[in-house]
Amino acid sequence: MRATFHFKTLTVAVATLSIASVAGAAGLDRSGQDITAFLQDGTYAEAVYTYIDADVTGNDVTNSNIDDIAESYDFFRYGVKTDINDTFSIGVLYDEPFGAAAKYNGEAGDNLFVDASGEGTNVEVRTESLTGIIGAKIGENKNFQVYGGPVAQRVKADVKLRGDAYQAANGYTTHISPDQEYGYIAGLSYSKPEIALKAALTYRSEIEHTADAAESYPAVAGIPGFGPRSGDIDITTPESVNFDFQTGINPTTLATAKVRWVPWSDFAIVPSLYNQVSNLNPIYQPDGLSLVSYDEDQWQVELGLAKRLSQALAVSGNIGWDSGAGNPVTSLGPIEGYYSAGLGAKYNVTENWAVSAGGKYLWFGDAEGQIPNDDIVSDFQDNEGYIVGVKLSYQAL
Repeated sequence: MRATFHFKTLTVAVATLSIASVAGAAGLDRSGQDITAFLQDGTYAEAVYTYIDADVTGNDVTNSNIDDIAESYDFFRYGVKTDINDTFSIGVLYDEPFGAAAKYNGEAGDNLFVDASGEGTNVEVRTESLTGIIGAKIGENKNFQVYGGPVAQRVKADVKLRGDAYQAANGYTTHISPDQEYGYIAGLSYSKPEIALKAALTYRSEIEHTADAAESYPAVAGIPGFGPRSGDIDITTPESVNFDFQTGINPTTLATAKVRWVPWSDFAIVPSLYNQVSNLNPIYQPDGLSLVSYDEDQWQVELGLAKRLSQALAVSGNIGWDSGAGNPVTSLGPIEGYYSAGLGAKYNVTENWAVSAGGKYLWFGDAEGQIPNDDIVSDFQDNEGYIVGVKLSYQAL
């Protein structure tokens, strides 16, 4: 006779894995767009803080050293969910799904990414998303749930290209002002509480932004029509698909799996002045060059175990793999995916309140950095990073 894993006895183990869980290195992926807060039973709320630090060093094509270019960054994730009745649930999620933070440092002449005044290449991209979800349980035993809702997303960016690596584009700058647009989320989940099984497939739409971009391109500033300008830029953040799975192995142990797909090969940032200048070269006509683009789609896989040690304490471990988004890759983010290993713990302070903490170590894939015309300008090898996070959660079953 198969054992019954009453879900309440495993609840202390749930969510120990999602603190520093799927946080991506491919493309501009950051948060992994986790929705597991909405998939919790009863009334649930969480606040999560994540800090990411990476050591990304390499050499330019002259074999000059490039010191750590990866800026440490942090972000928050919030979620709240409640059941209206035994059929309908509602929730609101906040996260910062996409972003970049890289800065080349050094004195003038140290490497090809620092200009004659000592200013280094720098990029910062941040996004924020607010997702509203309504779910409806269906089926004879209400094991299935369909869910969906609107997504509001805000994006902003700054890019400075500095140094001889960028050839004529040395000195190019663009500031992309904040812009907010809307998309949607849709998904289907299945649960079998007697064995703590949950599976969910979630789709997020791409979101099309039209923002104001202020650009300057010193090399052509004296040519009529090529001076500093402000104008619209179209940026479409990518769609994505997440698969989340968990099941009880025995009455105190959960197994989990996460899979994520993001089509970064469809993504590009194409500022008008930058693109127009590239079209002056017949080689790049008629479409010109993108400032940032990627060659391949991203796949992420993470497998984990969570073990309840006592009525109040659980621990977890996970391993992961990220495919990256191609190699060579943009010099503004020269990483080709990673392998990872992580640990976490959750402590139930009271019956309803819990504190979790976790960390993950990343081994980044070697990558060659290229500029938009596909010239290889740098090489990055043997780099590593880590992620740590803390979570405060409330659950009433």
